[in-house]
Amino acid sequence: MITEHRQELASLYALGALDAPEAHAFVEEMRADAELRDLVIELERTSDLVALASSWVEPPVALRGKVVARVAALQLPEKPPVPAMPVALAALAGLRFEQAAESRGWKPLPIPGAAIKLLSFEKEHGYAVLLGKLDPGTRYPAHVNAGPEDFFILTGDLVIGEKKLVAGDFHHADAGSQHEENHSVDGCTLLAVLTKDDPLVAFAMA
Repeated sequence: MITEHRQELASLYALGALDAPEAHAFVEEMRADAELRDLVIELERTSDLVALASSWVEPPVALRGKVVARVAALQLPEKPPVPAMPVALAALAGLRFEQAAESRGWKPLPIPGAAIKLLSFEKEHGYAVLLGKLDPGTRYPAHVNAGPEDFFILTGDLVIGEKKLVAGDFHHADAGSQHEENHSVDGCTLLAVLTKDDPLVAFAMA
């Protein structure tokens, strides 16, 4: 079990807010605790999503100059370098994994029996990857697609109008196209690629 104090240290480490001695001690703790390493990876992923979702505000030129001048005037003592990341974490830098059994991250939609889970948000490239899930018998109302959509059925079945899709089937919808009522007989899980401004993406990130 990860204590509240270690959770706080993990948050500070993920944000780069620990000084060198604290970071070194925490790295040693992570070497011996896989659960703690997983927590740090999840926190780093969350902080990345928050940063990507935030709008960039360019500081005034005058303020930038003042900050640079103040920093240049500081006489800071030299600090020992922050210890290298454990090999296990270093090997995962820039990589993220989602286990099939992972239950965290699902958000119920206002439609009973429907839920989504954000897997990846690529703000710069303009798209997001989500999982969608419908319980058996769930009906998703007719709607106009705000942007292009790509669906790949992973499990179960999805009926769109008179077309039934099953595991392994793919579906594309153009922006502005009309979807009739969707429903699933036995329940389904699907992988969806949507544009970053799609209402479902906004809901998943809220």
